[in-house]
Amino acid sequence: MRQRFPLLSRLLQSRLLQSRMPRLLAALCLLLPLAALAATPAAPVEGVDYVEIEGGTPYQKAQPGQVEVAEVFAYWCHHCADFAPKLEAWQAKLPKDVRLAYVPLPFDEGDALARAYFAAERLGVLGTTHAATFRAIHADSVLPKNATADEIAAFYAGLGIDDAKFKAAMQGFQVGSQLTNARQFAIRSGVPGTPTLVIDGRYRVIGRTLDDSLRIADQLIARSRAAR
Repeated sequence: MRQRFPLLSRLLQSRLLQSRMPRLLAALCLLLPLAALAATPAAPVEGVDYVEIEGGTPYQKAQPGQVEVAEVFAYWCHHCADFAPKLEAWQAKLPKDVRLAYVPLPFDEGDALARAYFAAERLGVLGTTHAATFRAIHADSVLPKNATADEIAAFYAGLGIDDAKFKAAMQGFQVGSQLTNARQFAIRSGVPGTPTLVIDGRYRVIGRTLDDSLRIADQLIARSRAAR
């Protein structure tokens, strides 16, 4: 029968560990830089992660030193609906010198949902309408994807927004000008679909997933901030 000596065994193991400690530390020192390298995300690659827009300009005039992130979206787009809460959470973590601008992509001058965004913006009620419009179309199915001005105004009235004021804002000259500006921005930025992120009017993000788009956007924002 083999006898056991727990104390002696632990002592021998301790001495063995001590004798190996220098080699273990050396190996750890070699592994740490490799681990740090693996944790560092690869720099975005042009043509793979983004497109540099020749002669591109921001959607809106920015303050000196400010970086603009423009999201080209459409209320009828289910990917945009999925992206909206992710984008909102991401926006909350942006540096103070980075500004997020929403750009509704209009089909034409009569696009009621795009006009609704700008009308809500002018009336200062986007906080009430923006997420609610996505939910109404994609979750609750109380608004059609091709909703008319009357249908949208009626839905917004249920949110406490004056029906007559909202309709007047939708048909106003300012909203028409904003619609044209949004369309021109999307065209000159080469936007292929929604949602699309454009950094400073210069970089159009190509993301394989919604989360990937935000990762690439973070890197391009850092590049733009460093250049300033």
